Order: sequence, then C-alpha cells, then structure tokens
Amino acid sequence: MKIVITDLDQDRITEEQAVADAAGAELVLAQSRTEDEVIEAAQGADALLVQYAPITRRVLEALPSVRAIGRYGVGVDTLDLDAATEVGVAVSNVPDYGTEDVSDHAVALAVSLSRGVVELDRNLRAGTTSLAPVKPLHRLSTRTVGVIGLGRIGAATARKARALGFSVHGYDPMREAGSTTEDGIAVRTQDEVLAESDVISVHVPLTEQTHHLISTEALARMRPGSMLVNTSRGGVVDTAAVVEALQSGHLRGAGLDVFETEPLPQDSALRDCPTAILTPHASWYSEESETELKRRVIENVVEVLAGRRPRNILNPEVLESPAS
Repeated sequence: MKIVITDLDQDRITEEQAVADAAGAELVLAQSRTEDEVIEAAQGADALLVQYAPITRRVLEALPSVRAIGRYGVGVDTLDLDAATEVGVAVSNVPDYGTEDVSDHAVALAVSLSRGVVELDRNLRAGTTSLAPVKPLHRLSTRTVGVIGLGRIGAATARKARALGFSVHGYDPMREAGSTTEDGIAVRTQDEVLAESDVISVHVPLTEQTHHLISTEALARMRPGSMLVNTSRGGVVDTAAVVEALQSGHLRGAGLDVFETEPLPQDSALRDCPTAILTPHASWYSEESETELKRRVIENVVEVLAGRRPRNILNPEVLESPAS
C-alpha cells in the first residue's frame, strides 16, 4: 500500500507517518505544484493526500492505481470531484477539524476592526497617539454582526460574537428567513443581513454560485462605514471591489485571511489599504487543529483502502458497500 502526499506546507509528517506505519503503508512526501509534477510523483500510488496540488481529470486518468484521495482541510475546489467519482476514486476531507480555530479567528478580526486595534498599533509605532484616525469607535454591545453561512463555522462564529455582546443575525440559503437557529440566532434574508449589519462575516464554500458573492453590488448594499471579515475562501470576495470600497471609505475596514490569489501578491492593492487586516490563510491553525487534521486525513484514506467507509467522504456512491 503506497500513499503519496502530493504537497504540504507544514514542517512535519509525524502524525501521518504513525498512521501509515500502523497500517503497513509506505508514505511518500512530494512537493508537487503542477499536474505533471503530481503525475510523476504519484506513479503507483494507492492513495493521495492533497493540500493545494491540482487534482484534475487528466491527473486522475494518469494515475489509475489511485483509489482514495484525502484533502488536508475542508474545501475541494482544486479537485475535480465529478471526475474522481466517475473513475471510482473516493474523496474525503476533514470538515470539522478547524471549526473552533476559524471561528476564533473570525471573531478576533471582527473585534480588532471594531476597536481599531491594528490601526492604533501601527500609528503608535509611527509616533502617533491621536485617536482621531480611528474615530468613531463604538461599544460592541451597540454593534450588529451579520453571519453569511450558518454551517459549523458560521454558527460557532455567531455564538462567540453574541457572547462578546454583539447583536447577531445571519443568512443561510438552507434556512428559512424568519426562523431561528438551534442557538437562537435570527435568520434573515441576505439583503437584510447586508443592509443591517455593522460587521459582515463570511462563512461559505467556494462554488460557482458563491464566487464573488461579496461583489460591488453586495458591498453597496452594506451600511456605509461597515466592515467585512472573510475566513472562508478568497474567491467568495471580489478583491477589486473591496479595495475600491476601502479606498472610498464605504467600508470602514476589512479583515481578510484568504485571498483570490495565494500567497497574496506583493503588488496587491490590499497591502496599501491601512484599514485592512491581512493574515496569511492562518485561521485554521492551532497546535490542536493541526494535529487533528494530519491524523484524520490519512485515517480516511486508510479506511477506504481497507474496504471500509471513512469518517468523512464526499462521494460515498463510489464505495461498493456501506461500512460494517
């Protein structure tokens, strides 16, 4: 049994190696960035563990021995799930490993923006102690957070924001406007959430439907002086539109952990926006989440190779029989 890690930006594979050793599997670490590099590195592999490498139809057809793919994380937008299903490759992810961590980060960005923390820090380091650049600031208890996407992470963000004193409401296409979530969060329409929030926090997957969900039009529907937080996927937000809204002052600030192009290009106009807080796709990280992710991603593919149903699978129809 051969398992190839196509690419990984972490500095250890201790957890993966322990699971591979227990299963009697050979584990190979590559650093593939292109289709050709993946194909070359994964010849003869029974399973792949993938972080960012492209897993396209061409890659899958060139690797007929692969029976399982595990994604380091939640989203699978770099992987052709339809093609994998067609050729019988089971695809798994780890959808809940970073729920606490990403929601913590989203709330941290929301609070930092609301209190002007980063801007005050920058000004102080430059020798300025005036509060004028960050005025007006308001008590959190007078502010409303709108959560777009009330799945695991969005719901956790809503709970934590409310615990800090924010008023919170949310939108989710799978929930009826006018209803209330299990945690007591009021569900509104998307337009209502955009128009009636001081901070918008986005928690949706990247799909054709959500690409540039936060567009010029959506930003125009937000309150003047409101703020945007995105810890989901970069493509959900139109970067050029956000830059324009920050420069015009329509957006008071933005806390962005994900970007349309990663890493964020050195010439990105976002870098010149003083009211933007930028973090390098780090919201998923804690020592606890990293350990859990690394262990569970390989456990999923080992289960498939052993003929069992893994804990998380995105295309269960490829499995011939249910878990025993």
